[in-house]
Amino acid sequence: MDPICRGLETVTPPPVLVPTEFANPENPSVAAAEARALPPARVSSIEAVASTRLLTVGVDAKLADVAALMSRAHLSLAVICDRSGSVAGVITDTMLVHQLGLGRAAIFTARAGDVMAREFRACCPTDSLCEVLAAMHNWGLIHVPVVDADNRPLGVVYARDGLRALLAASNFEEAQLRDYVMGTGYR
Repeated sequence: MDPICRGLETVTPPPVLVPTEFANPENPSVAAAEARALPPARVSSIEAVASTRLLTVGVDAKLADVAALMSRAHLSLAVICDRSGSVAGVITDTMLVHQLGLGRAAIFTARAGDVMAREFRACCPTDSLCEVLAAMHNWGLIHVPVVDADNRPLGVVYARDGLRALLAASNFEEAQLRDYVMGTGYR
């Protein structure tokens, strides 16, 4: 496993032989089977959207400033970078609410590096989008940072963006199959 793409180890679950009408979509093995049935898109296929979801701040940024930036950009994840530009951690909107809920007055003076989660899940552009989405489902995450081989941030995959891309790809394949069967566009 590539050390930069932590958390996306490949696990082959046993085949699922459950009729779809009885399948539980929350079951991890069913989610993995559904992911294998989808088109083999890569995370890089949604690079344009993922890059617009990226908000990076330094470890020395004030937590109140991070919250303001996230609010203005309507983002729920900030990627915290060290002085070399590598990802050092993440801050989510839930973490900010938790800090407020604890009643800490230091939220206005605390640094991002003091509050960030140093342990986090990330993916690489070459990872399978289906596998990333299935892993996100299993981990209970709605977004994960995309990092390059040098652990520099490239974007953030939001589950909804990945699902939209896969849905669009499957709709395109369905339209192509319909055109082929109907003889439309073929001579």
